[in-house]
Amino acid sequence: MDTRQWRDTIAAAQDGDRRALDELVEGWLPLVYNIVGRALNGHADVDDVVQETMLRAVGNLGSLRDPDSFRSWLVAIAMRQIRDRARRRTSAPLDESAAREAADFAELTVLRLQLEGQRREVAEAVRWLDDEDRQLLSLWWLEVAGELTRRELAAAVGISRQHAAVRVQRMKERLETSRGIVRALDGACPDLRELTARWNGRPDSVWRKRLARHIRGCGYCGDTHEAVVPAERLLVGIALVPVPVGFALSLALGGKTAAAATATVASVSWSAKVLGALTQPLVAVTAGATIVAGGTYVVTRTPDVPAPRVAVSPTAASTYRPPPVPDTPSASPPPSPSPSPSPSATPAKTVRYGSVVDAVDRAPDPDTPPAALPHRPETGITSTGGAHAVMNHRGDSVTLTGRGYVLVRWQISPQYRAGGLVMPSWTGLKGELFHVASGGGRRMDDPVSATDASATGMGNSTVGYAVPPAGTQQMWQNEYFYVDGSVTLTVNERGADYGLSVFPSSWDAVDKDITTGPDQGVKRYGLVRDTGRDDTPVPQYVTRSTPADPATVPQRSRV
Repeated sequence: MDTRQWRDTIAAAQDGDRRALDELVEGWLPLVYNIVGRALNGHADVDDVVQETMLRAVGNLGSLRDPDSFRSWLVAIAMRQIRDRARRRTSAPLDESAAREAADFAELTVLRLQLEGQRREVAEAVRWLDDEDRQLLSLWWLEVAGELTRRELAAAVGISRQHAAVRVQRMKERLETSRGIVRALDGACPDLRELTARWNGRPDSVWRKRLARHIRGCGYCGDTHEAVVPAERLLVGIALVPVPVGFALSLALGGKTAAAATATVASVSWSAKVLGALTQPLVAVTAGATIVAGGTYVVTRTPDVPAPRVAVSPTAASTYRPPPVPDTPSASPPPSPSPSPSPSATPAKTVRYGSVVDAVDRAPDPDTPPAALPHRPETGITSTGGAHAVMNHRGDSVTLTGRGYVLVRWQISPQYRAGGLVMPSWTGLKGELFHVASGGGRRMDDPVSATDASATGMGNSTVGYAVPPAGTQQMWQNEYFYVDGSVTLTVNERGADYGLSVFPSSWDAVDKDITTGPDQGVKRYGLVRDTGRDDTPVPQYVTRSTPADPATVPQRSRV
């Protein structure tokens, strides 16, 4: 965004041209929103800080002597407001429950820019940075994306360019550590699973140090299986995160009425003209914002339509695979209906959605690669638990809405409480839900210890085992589902301790997980269950109803 292209608009706005001011605010609001949003990681205060920044910019626009310096001037205002907010927070702690209810900016970045692979990893790593690092990263991200210069970054922080180089380098080192944490949490290390069993799922500096220490000493987590691209190369050319539809920006100075605001600044000719124009009883509409009477900007921009090949949240699909050859479940234990009925038994034209449920099956041979994974349409999954929902107690739930893939990761803790499992349930289903694949490198009944032959993901002979109900499909550490509609997943923990981590995912992530074979340090290849049709298995314990107690949902699906 080149300030020189805005010289005439800035000058016209300084002269009191309402439409020029409208254009100026609409054009530069996304830059401010990205700086503040990333610095505060989507805290509930983001809207207030953005509004205060734009308010001060409009209120002091007449004092700007050089229009070419508008960008660095505006960024400096934004950073001052961020630091002021940090000081206020230190002296009077804000309600963190509001922060948890706000949209996580890392998640918004992944969702709205449709980032995938290591770009997604960088965006999610921001959660693990401290406040000061996030503030600097909010500027550095825009620098490498071509939206700011190093001179503007240094000026906004209030330090020399030489000092800025040192600060940026240190921040990048901590960002790389955080990227390693994101990669490790996406993996299937059994030791890491044990370490995070009592983690509440919210990144902080204490857990960053614990996880970083584990990764440094863990051969599994330290092996990335691919070259790590420097963050600055990943961020080049990334667009700004769009301002949310419905974002309201009030320009009534100090919260006063428009008339009072005009009277307050009447001694400044340009401000009087601008605010006088804003208080007229009319509505001015631009491509991206609406000025309503009283000086409120409401973003009305329609979200950009993604390219057909790109998926959303938190990674994106890119490559089509043909439909797989169906799996054949074993005859022992006694099988339920096969997840892949033969065409003669179920003609394609008469297949009814939900007619096939998961069957009890044996683990495939570790050296047998999975069948090809069909690529279903993806437009994104919204999760009430965010990009990483952690559910450790009975009654914890997450609602998934949209069209795309979801990873459910098992964390069984028999060392705390062994016994019979009461399986999680899927309730309130609207649309379709398929169990498309199993991955993560092992089933939960695979051995996990080189020294204790009795130890599996279900427990060991000393502490006891977590035991699934009779006839239940043995779960893998990572189970993948495809949602087209909405559904709620609930933890029904009663007998044995277990937790579920739920991640909106993508076809790319599923395909990568299930094809990570034994030669790459895991127990076995994954398993494809998706046929690409409506006879793909649906999860057990799924219903379209919403029972008062989700633990009462029958094992056989009712969809």
